[in-house]
Amino acid sequence: MKVIIPLAGKGTRLRPHTHVVPKPMVKVAGRPVMSYVMDDVLQLGNVEEVIYITGHLKEKVEAFAPKAFAVPAKFIEQDVQDGTAGAVARAGDHIDAPVLIIFVDTIFDADLSVVKDSSDDGIIWTKEVEDYQRFGVVVTDDNGHMTRIVEKPKEPISKRANIGLYYIRNWQLLKEAIAHVLTTTPNKGEWYLTDAFQYMIDHGAKIRVVDVDGWYDAGQLETLLDTNRVMLEKGRARHPDALGEGATIIEPVYVEEGCIIEHATVGPNVSLGKGSVVRQSTVRDTIAGDHVTITNATLHDCVLGDHVYVEGVAGSINIGDHSEIRGEG
Repeated sequence: MKVIIPLAGKGTRLRPHTHVVPKPMVKVAGRPVMSYVMDDVLQLGNVEEVIYITGHLKEKVEAFAPKAFAVPAKFIEQDVQDGTAGAVARAGDHIDAPVLIIFVDTIFDADLSVVKDSSDDGIIWTKEVEDYQRFGVVVTDDNGHMTRIVEKPKEPISKRANIGLYYIRNWQLLKEAIAHVLTTTPNKGEWYLTDAFQYMIDHGAKIRVVDVDGWYDAGQLETLLDTNRVMLEKGRARHPDALGEGATIIEPVYVEEGCIIEHATVGPNVSLGKGSVVRQSTVRDTIAGDHVTITNATLHDCVLGDHVYVEGVAGSINIGDHSEIRGEG
């Protein structure tokens, strides 16, 4: 089996952080988002190759992935942002086996081992949601196979949201379907992979729909902090045994070894990167990168990049790498 990971997007909903960090490498609870996904992939044990479809800040992905994940890697650039079908089409010459396609701006709780015994043409994973109008939802027949995907339906025809995780056993039909989609008129300059799946179904494919236990969005600032909280609660929390004088930790938190916390309260739901310092401050519900200094501040619901200095600020802030902000105390 091969794995295709499209990650060419600019991550505009995570700016300013994605000006310098590719969206899948933004950290949650001390780890890049794509690392959580790759844990599940590598546990399958039968992955021949991972094909990364790169674009924005591609050199950082190419430097990170081979060292982080012990599986052969190939990098193919999507030089034009022409949609999800366009992204997978870039890997067409290398699709010669069943493929797992993963969009890594979310973290999921899913049993990927079901692919080993699957006799269907494919599997699409979904999550039941109440706010179905925000998503593409998957409609199924009585046997649990997909019949269609409907984008942002006004009527509750389905509450099973498409989460961007797919297994295609019938890779030959997938390639045919993508080739067909690329002959159609693009929608605002983009071709969609879901249209290729619809083509497959219309030509007799059986794509089973499987619900995930959890689905956590890390692709926008509005949900990133909540996903950080969930990952901390699910086992990523940790902090050094030795803390500075007057340090108070309110679990769950992730604090790297070597951080300095003095006369300060950190937590709950805080991730603090290596070399960071918190003094005479209170910090909660925050993701702070490496080498961040926070002093005389009261912070909540913040996302701070690397090498950030914050002093005398009260409230919620979102600032990128190498930034400095000073308040009046």
